[in-house]
Order: sequence, then structure tokens, then C-alpha cells
Amino acid sequence: MNKIPVSEPLIGEREEALVLDCLRSGWISSEGKYVKEFEKKCARYCSMNAGISVSSGTAALQVAVACLPIEKGDEIIMPAFTIISCATAIIEAGAKPVLVDCNLDTWTMNTDEIEAKITKKTKAIMVVHIYGHPVDMQSIAELAEKHNLYVIEDAAEAHGAEYKKEKCGGLSDISILSFYANKLVTTGEGGMILTSNSKFEERARSLINLCFKPEKRFYHTEIGHNYRMSNIQAAIGLAQLEKLDIFVNRKREMAKLYNNQLSELPIQLPTEKKWAKNIYWMYGIVLNKECDLTRNDFMEALNKKGIESRPFFIGMHEQPVFKNMGLFIGENYPVCEYISKKGLYLPSGQAITNSQIQYISDAMHEIFSNFH
Repeated sequence: MNKIPVSEPLIGEREEALVLDCLRSGWISSEGKYVKEFEKKCARYCSMNAGISVSSGTAALQVAVACLPIEKGDEIIMPAFTIISCATAIIEAGAKPVLVDCNLDTWTMNTDEIEAKITKKTKAIMVVHIYGHPVDMQSIAELAEKHNLYVIEDAAEAHGAEYKKEKCGGLSDISILSFYANKLVTTGEGGMILTSNSKFEERARSLINLCFKPEKRFYHTEIGHNYRMSNIQAAIGLAQLEKLDIFVNRKREMAKLYNNQLSELPIQLPTEKKWAKNIYWMYGIVLNKECDLTRNDFMEALNKKGIESRPFFIGMHEQPVFKNMGLFIGENYPVCEYISKKGLYLPSGQAITNSQIQYISDAMHEIFSNFH
């Protein structure tokens, strides 16, 4: 049988129609109408005033951090358990990433550890919603107000998720979305910066467009980048955004099916706090401590049955590139280290079928049964 991919998007006739319209119009660069409309609707969905579309979620993070009044040597607190783009955005802005561990149940940053890490150099907290589950934003907001800090919100994995009935991506000074192929809304590659701060919006639009001066083109006083999104990408994104609520409901249905099938296995299933709406961007599991089956052996057993999977993130403090830079030396984050070694996510893209979920669940029961 063909392998069941870890994530496969759903692209339909609406996407085809908008792309064809874009091609026929001749507006295929970043100047087309779909870019503006996509930005406006993304911002509105998350209750932000402005959206600035970019070429990737990584670019969005870099620009979002660069919009803040950061000086060399300033510090930004972030989770140890996340993708490397978060830390590199901070470093490239001349700041220092300061890590906190994650929670064992939600895998999001442990907000109880943040205040102890705040110093006179701290300028912001970078929040990262993990695998579809929101961070506890109330405690973040309280800390930010108490210590006069900015909040950067990475909602790349939580587009459509909610914290106390408010959309993730709209709970901060500046936030980002990703539209990579495995996200709920995809443009293939792409990202979005969201903010209600007009100064941040103005700066972001300059930074993504080579820092051209409106009054004197090709005259530059600072370095920018070409991080613009094309009209073709935005056309796809606009069609996808129209179906986001449908996608969210399907993700939650998928997770419920998995939960019902896997609840008796020696694994930790994803959770949903009472104040959260989890979109289960990726359906993650963590092998129990008492389970002697290693994560890699389990993934190999799945692969032999035609099932793709992916390991969890590796903590920032365990990344060789950062150790070589002298960062996080001697630091330990035990929860992050544990789930990094024991965690993986299963096929959970939009195109997965109920019969495939049943096959995966049956295969997992067989693997554990054979192992024991």
C-alpha cells in the first residue's frame, strides 16, 4: 500500500479558480489584489488591525522581532521546546534568547518559570502555541504588564485555535502565522505578521520590501529583505481561509477518533485545557516512561506498516549550533528533554481519512502487543 503521509493538504476547485484568475490577470507578483484581500481577512479573523504577508513563517518571525525596539544585548524569553526559527529570529535581531521549560501535559511553555528569568535586559516574551494547543495567555499578559514587556505570539501551529474564546494570533502586540503545506491554511510556503500597532505595521512593510523609501525609491538608510508574498500564493491562501472553520472542525474530529482508539495504549495523548480550543495541528503522542520501546524503534515499526511519523522538536539548549555560539551552556530543561526523546506525531493532515486513522490505530495496537 502507499504510505500514509504525516500531513497532506486539501486543495480544491476554489483554489484552482482563484489561481487561474490571478494568472489570467497578469498580476502574479506581490502587487496583486489577492495579497491585500488575504492580509485583510487574516487580520480580521484574528481580531488584529493589520496583516503583512511574507514568504514564510520564519520570515514573519524575523520581521516581527525586528519591529520591536530591541537593542544589542537585550533579552527575550521563549520556550526551550519549539522550532529553531524562534531562537534565530531573536539572535538575528541582536538579542539573547532566554529559555523556560515546557509543561508536561500541553507541551507549551511553563509560564510559572518566566518571572524568575526576567532581568533589566528583558524586553519581550515570545509565546509559542505548540501543536495546536494555546499557551496560558492570561499569566503572560499579567507578567508583560507588570514588567513593561512586549509579547510576540507565534501562532504558526495554532491558526484557528482559541484561548478563552479569543483567536490565537490576536492575543499579543505582534504575532505571526505560517502557511507552510502542513498548516491548516496553506499557500505552499508563506507567512503573515499580525498587529494592531500602526508603527509596527509600517516598519514591517518596510522591512519585507528592502526598506525602500516611499519618497525616494532605491535610496536606503537601513537593510531590509525581499520577504514579499506573491499574488498567486495569496490567491491560494484566500481560498483556504474561506474553509478554515471546516478545517478546524475536521482536525478536532480526527483527534477524537484517535483518542477513542488509542486511550488504552501506554502513551500520553494530546490534551485540551478547559480554557483552550485545541486544533490538533499535529496529533502528537508521548511514549510513557515505563515503556521500554524507544521512540525511534516505534517510528520504524510504523514506517514498515506504511505509516509516516515525525519526531518532536529538539530543545534549543540541545542544538549544537547554539552550543557552539556559547548559548545555554550547562542549562537543563527536563520536561523538554523527556518529550523530545519520547514524543512523535502521527499522520494528521487535512486529507487523512477515517479509514486511515483506523488502520493507524490498529497498527499501533499490534506494534505494542508484539513488543510486550
